[in-house]
Amino acid sequence: MVKKPTGNPPSHSVSVGKKVKDHPLNTTQGTKRLKDFRGAWLLLYFYPKDATSGCTQEGLDFSALAGAFKRLNTTLLGVSPDSVSSHQKFKQAHGFAFELVADEDKSLCQHFGVWVKKSLYGRQYMGVERSSFLIDANGTLVMEWRKVKVAGHAQAVLTAVKAHQQ
Repeated sequence: MVKKPTGNPPSHSVSVGKKVKDHPLNTTQGTKRLKDFRGAWLLLYFYPKDATSGCTQEGLDFSALAGAFKRLNTTLLGVSPDSVSSHQKFKQAHGFAFELVADEDKSLCQHFGVWVKKSLYGRQYMGVERSSFLIDANGTLVMEWRKVKVAGHAQAVLTAVKAHQQ
């Protein structure tokens, strides 16, 4: 049973400079946990919905830079509330070079504070605020980008990873 959102979402539990709590991940390659990525850097990018124009472009931009992220020992994971099945189709259709995380219960979105009240043409609803989070090899959140605009974002993140690793 899916709960309908009411009121304000719970406050997020992540902040820059603090360790990110472990969380289960339902990925396009099976079940994992955030702690499974310790020892490498991790970039989680949250997006609203598979197969929409902005989300597709953002995925393509990150995918184009996937090799550069890999050389910096940084794993990319895209996260949205869509199902694993939807993610698999989306990933295959665009040849994304990274895994996608299905957050159907929105618990990961809430953990990172990206499940927020939004407004479109006067209609209010709950949805994902496009955001990215850079976690170092020790599991500490070192940088966050909230209310992201797609254009140039993937390159800005790559530049930040390089700067943080020097």
